[in-house]
Amino acid sequence: MEKFYNETTDNMNKVIEHYQREISIIRTGRASKDILDIVKVNYYGSMVPLNTIANITAPDSSMILVQPFDISSIEVIEKAIHEAQLGLNPNNDGKVIRLSVPPLTEERRNELIKFVHKLIEEGKVSIRNVRRDSNDKIKLSQKNNEISEDDLKRGLDKIQTITNEFIDKLVKIQTVKEEEIRV
Repeated sequence: MEKFYNETTDNMNKVIEHYQREISIIRTGRASKDILDIVKVNYYGSMVPLNTIANITAPDSSMILVQPFDISSIEVIEKAIHEAQLGLNPNNDGKVIRLSVPPLTEERRNELIKFVHKLIEEGKVSIRNVRRDSNDKIKLSQKNNEISEDDLKRGLDKIQTITNEFIDKLVKIQTVKEEEIRV
C-alpha cells in the first residue's frame, strides 16, 4: 500500500510544483525577478533561460534590472523580453536593461485574481485526477486479490486524506498570491 501512497504523493507534488511556477510568474504590483523566469533568450543559436546569461535584480518595488554577463547579448535579451509579452517595456542603456513595473489598476488586479482562481481550479482538477488514478490502481489490486477489502477501504481513505492535504496547499498558494496582488 505504501507504494500507492508514495506514487500519489509524488504525482501530487508535481502538480503543486507546476501550478506554483505558473502562479509565480503572474505579475503583482511589485517588481519581482520571478516575472522573468519564463523568458528564454536565443543566445548563440540556443534557447537559454534569461537568468543563466544575466544578473537579474529588483532594487526597489517598481524596477527590475537585467545586467547581461556578456554585453554583446543585450540586444537579444531586450528582444526576448519584448517577445515574452509581460507588459514590461525594456529600457536599454547599453550596459543594463531597466524594466519599470507600473502599478496595477484595480481592474487589472481583479483580472489577475480571476486568473489565479482559474489556475488553482485547474490544479484541483489535476489533483483529483491523480486521486482517481490511484483509487483505480488500489481497486484493481483488490480485484486481483492482492489486497483485502479492509485494505481497500483504508487505502481509499488514505488517498482521500492525501488529496485533501494537497488541495489545501493549492488554496494556501492562492491566498498568498491574492494578497500579493491586492497590496
